[in-house]
Amino acid sequence: MDQLNLGEIQKSSKSVNYSQEELLQRNSILEAELIRVLRELYELRQLKITDVQLMLLMQEQVESLRDAQYGASSERYKKPIKKDEPKPPAKPRVKKPSERYPNIPVREQVITMNPVPKCPCCGDVMMDSGMTEDSEQLTVIPKKYEILRQKRVKFRCQCQGAIETAPAPARITPGSSYSDEMIEDVVLSKYCDLIPIGRYAAMAGRGGLKDLPPQSLIEVTHQFADFVSPVYTLIKKGVLESRVLNADETPHRMLEGSEKKSWYLWGFSTPEHCFLECHDTRSGDVASDVLLNSRCEVLVTDVYCGYGKAVRVANDKRLSAGKTLIRSAYCNSHSRRYFHKSWPKYKEAEFYLDHYHEIYQLNSAAKEQPPPRRLELRAQMRPRFEAMKKKALEELPSYPKDSKYGKALRYFLENYAGLTLFLDDPDVPIDNNSQERLLRNHVVGRKTWYGTHSERGALTAAILFTLVETCKLNHVNPREYFKRLVEDLHAGRKPATPHDHKKALQT
Repeated sequence: MDQLNLGEIQKSSKSVNYSQEELLQRNSILEAELIRVLRELYELRQLKITDVQLMLLMQEQVESLRDAQYGASSERYKKPIKKDEPKPPAKPRVKKPSERYPNIPVREQVITMNPVPKCPCCGDVMMDSGMTEDSEQLTVIPKKYEILRQKRVKFRCQCQGAIETAPAPARITPGSSYSDEMIEDVVLSKYCDLIPIGRYAAMAGRGGLKDLPPQSLIEVTHQFADFVSPVYTLIKKGVLESRVLNADETPHRMLEGSEKKSWYLWGFSTPEHCFLECHDTRSGDVASDVLLNSRCEVLVTDVYCGYGKAVRVANDKRLSAGKTLIRSAYCNSHSRRYFHKSWPKYKEAEFYLDHYHEIYQLNSAAKEQPPPRRLELRAQMRPRFEAMKKKALEELPSYPKDSKYGKALRYFLENYAGLTLFLDDPDVPIDNNSQERLLRNHVVGRKTWYGTHSERGALTAAILFTLVETCKLNHVNPREYFKRLVEDLHAGRKPATPHDHKKALQT
């Protein structure tokens, strides 16, 4: 019985093998037939396709036949995968530009051949197959300048008694040679892209606007700042109403128009708003005036004594009025920077740098969390701060005060309460880096235009940097925001802050 079964199995195996060979033979015949039919069709209809396109078309037909005979998983043309062999990681798919930037318009360009090619086989002129090989690439349209000529229609009564002229559209600078769009472009170029006015005029010259007077361009930036000043006031109000404020200042050069050449750009910010103003002093009185008119409960700064003075002055007023006192929170980034400067000369600094590395990792994980979860993660930082404090107290007597490591230890211990204040308040940031970044554009810009030539220029810089940086805080396109802002002001509507503009876009 076993022998019989074995013989039947062998016979059946041969039959199967024969069937496979027969199918392969039939497939070869069909492939040859397909090629013959396609070539006949090509000759009859004179298809205008290349050899590559013809072969692709034939290959698709052949693969379809194979799928019909063997199935999609046929080992005849698909490499088998061993079970023990790990699958190679999938290559990340590179998106087409149209997929990466869905809001960018697509312009199609059809590329053809002239003269029309001839068939290398028969010599006849080819015809359009209707197929294309597509590719995408990013391109740019150079800035185009135009002259807008407005013709206001005049109406006259048949009695010849009266004439009415269509009113002129509202403009930022009535009677000026520059349109609102032109003024917005100048402002954004200087205060967002940090292009000096002289360089902007040179760039405009290459676009056809030769000898554009820089002084007139500077003047329209002042006029634009005056025009949008109402929203500047609204942004300042939003800052003053916040319970947590970040503050910082940076030098500003007054080239002329003032007895004092060294001015300062002061910045106060929240996660939604940034308010800047320019003063001829670095005295803490500037910050005092801001705090006295604010609802601030926590001021996040570096350890500059001017902010300490401002907090004391504001708290004296609040104490007599029975209001909540302001607490000072300090920047841990500055503390970490001190230890980094002392390394590698002082290898002991690695202990603090390692702990700060762990603390900032926890902070990154806590940023996007709701306040309760954020406090839970910050609680994990406290043992690390306590370990650093304990070690610093032990090491401080052993290092000179003027050494880099000694300065780092003293900075950390003297400001420990302010450095750890954020652990108990979910709204307080770990450092003041956000405010420092908001002043960076001004720092970079002053290296190209050096300063301002008047107090009016300083005010203009404060207003326009305020608007641009607040747009960045809210991830709003400044150009789109400026366009809407100008439209609202022309229409007499209440101007929207960049934060309000963001919320309107989300609804």
